[in-house]
Amino acid sequence: MVHSDGINSHLSKYDLRTKKTTPVILPSTGSVGVFCLNPKTNEWTVGITSWTKPYTEYAYNPETGVFSPDKFNKAPVLPKAYSDLEVREVEAKGHDGVMIPLSIIVKKGTQLNGQNTAFVESYGAYGYSFTPFFSALRMSLVTRGVVVAFPHVRGGSEKGQEWYQAGYKTTKPNTWKDFISCAEYLVKEGYSVPGKMAGSGTSAGGILITRAITERPDLLAAAICNVGCGNAMRLEFLANGPVNVPEFGSVKDSIECKALFEMDGMQHVVNGTKYPAVMSVAGWNDPRVEAWQPGKFAAAVQLASTSGKPTLMKVNYDNGHFTEDKNVTFANFADQFAFALWQCGHPDFQMRN
Repeated sequence: MVHSDGINSHLSKYDLRTKKTTPVILPSTGSVGVFCLNPKTNEWTVGITSWTKPYTEYAYNPETGVFSPDKFNKAPVLPKAYSDLEVREVEAKGHDGVMIPLSIIVKKGTQLNGQNTAFVESYGAYGYSFTPFFSALRMSLVTRGVVVAFPHVRGGSEKGQEWYQAGYKTTKPNTWKDFISCAEYLVKEGYSVPGKMAGSGTSAGGILITRAITERPDLLAAAICNVGCGNAMRLEFLANGPVNVPEFGSVKDSIECKALFEMDGMQHVVNGTKYPAVMSVAGWNDPRVEAWQPGKFAAAVQLASTSGKPTLMKVNYDNGHFTEDKNVTFANFADQFAFALWQCGHPDFQMRN
């Protein structure tokens, strides 16, 4: 049977003869799935994916406890640079003393001297947990020496239902405050510094990233609001707005209206503030977060910021909320990452004369 500590999965086996349950030592940590192709045998297939390794299937013999290469699906082969990565699972103290899980992926040998570029991404809504998954896009950053971090903020379910409801409607500020606490941890521990750190939030994660930089404009060098909710008070008036009401609330309710105001990044943009560089991204055919949501936030920051850093609005005319077209996806994230690393001073992404 598979169970989770909220982030990584664990596997146990139950012996019908002894009626004892014992843990299974896995080939690697991460997200685990188990199935049996032939129920007449005791041969199992165990699939594992992690932050640094793509989904790989193993044949598992519970009698011997031995894992061996799967007969049907060969293990993926990656460039050598991807074997030089490591994961650090830590916790950062939140604004109210609550410990926030934080997954950090670095290149082996990374020095904690505050000189690393960092890319911090989170979500924190709908009870969605950021469990380990392999992203060639994000890990390509790590191979370049970038620290990639995933704060497991409240609003997800990493620590159960209470964790979810602690970042929901009136408690939603915990979501972006947890993100801020994790970014501060990265600075304190020497992983990066504000001038070299970028943050990103996608879809409902737009609430997280827009409020993080309006509450702490000094903490990041760059921020990406990717098809993100930048104007929370108007969410219920989107085409699919009513389905968001149970998660975020309605302006028709006085208490929930105040909560939505707190979530609204655009409403918290202040004139004369030195904001980080911002890229707002929209899909022209997006039925979930229409282009004017990230667009209004970008416009507000353009008018208000005195930092001299760019605020851009990027519209993908061949995209919706997401797309299965990998060429579009890769081009989209290449733009986002290049923008972030440019603003963070990464040497590979600076303009040349």
